[in-house]
Amino acid sequence: MLFSIGCDRLAGPTDLDDAGRVAARVGPTSRGDRASLSTQCDADNAGLTLPPGFCAVVVARNVGRARHMAVRGNGDLYVAIDPTAVGAKDGHVLALRDNDGDGRADVQAKFGSTGGNGIDIRGDSLYFAPDDRIELFTLLPGKLVPSTPPVILVSGLVSNGDHHRKTVKISRDGASMFVNIGSQTNSCQVQNRVDFSLGIDPCPELLERAGVWRFSATQSGQTLASGMRYATETRNMNALAVNPVDGRLYGAQNGRDQLFDNWPTFFTPREDALLPGEELFLLEPGKRYGWPYCYWDGVRREKVLAPEYGGNGQIVGRCSSRTDPMADYPAHWAPLGMDFYSGDQFPQQYRDGLFIAFHGSRFDASLQPAGAGYNVVFQQWRAGKPIGQWKEFAGGFAGGDFSPKGAAHRPVDVTMANDGSLFVSDDQRGFIYRIRYVGHGKGHKSDEDKGTDKKGRGDKN
Repeated sequence: MLFSIGCDRLAGPTDLDDAGRVAARVGPTSRGDRASLSTQCDADNAGLTLPPGFCAVVVARNVGRARHMAVRGNGDLYVAIDPTAVGAKDGHVLALRDNDGDGRADVQAKFGSTGGNGIDIRGDSLYFAPDDRIELFTLLPGKLVPSTPPVILVSGLVSNGDHHRKTVKISRDGASMFVNIGSQTNSCQVQNRVDFSLGIDPCPELLERAGVWRFSATQSGQTLASGMRYATETRNMNALAVNPVDGRLYGAQNGRDQLFDNWPTFFTPREDALLPGEELFLLEPGKRYGWPYCYWDGVRREKVLAPEYGGNGQIVGRCSSRTDPMADYPAHWAPLGMDFYSGDQFPQQYRDGLFIAFHGSRFDASLQPAGAGYNVVFQQWRAGKPIGQWKEFAGGFAGGDFSPKGAAHRPVDVTMANDGSLFVSDDQRGFIYRIRYVGHGKGHKSDEDKGTDKKGRGDKN
């Protein structure tokens, strides 16, 4: 059984996969029986705090720096594993398979010559994003890992500076791929992250980074010049998702840092912890989203001019022409991955909504009314836009230490399994979680009412 919970194994021969293990051929996944699902969760919900009626299991642990994930049609899970350090050779793609249906991976295999951050799957095509290129692997029926080297679709992408990781998402029609290329610096200063250093105007980084590009999803030999600049003035849009309902591209931005550190004449330490909010955008060609000239002030509910460009925390200036977010989240929470929920395992209020994984803040949680993040939140969605206030969906990842180095686990990505449950990756200790709805007799309205409702103005990785 391939990460398909509660479905019967079909009779038939078995294949020897490329990890040297016997892998059963199975039929389509199903939602399964909720009573049986409840027996396949960890007694302590894997240490997570979840809404009533949900439970969790650790699918795999200690797998390395687990970043983005993608699920194949047969239920196999593929995880981008980042190198442990610059120059390290231990990055790869990890493939996970559950043969016995207990929800945990009993087959693991790795492939690829390098690590990376972004990954996506369409049919038997697996797209993988190391820092400087986009690779295409072909998966064969019944085989867990590819047997041939990847085709290089795009090469020569810039990979230095503050935000070197790439995200790749395939369009709904499968013809295009969207690639995030983060900024080289915090705010395009003459001297990066140096006190009172002014911003370069216009910012030269916008020519080849700080945006999202669209490329062909099938053509090899592409370079940056082959692509179309799809979105501009985005600092680091690591969290991207294509909405399966409308086919549009959405992104959650990692906002800038160091307002107080670099500009203490204008900002206090507390203001630094509350600003700027993390922004959720509908990404469209021709629109400008503000970086590095502007940042989102979630207290004032408007974009204001960055101090590097003449701002003082009050002036709006050119930012009146920049696109405002559809929704915003607490400052410095670092959204790294997100997925729209198109399944039917979860209660009705989750249908078509958006789950966002937040890596967590470097600030003392006492300075942030909504906490330090290290969680997965849910944003309800209706008629093509977010509605209402976001709610914390899964917490407890950090344990008792809400600091980047001390946190027990740090969420990176959230993606839906074929049965409608959710996978969550962690790059701190390399855990892969799976969250299911089992009910326990709770009504859908009761579950919604008891959800944790958070408010706040919403370090970058």
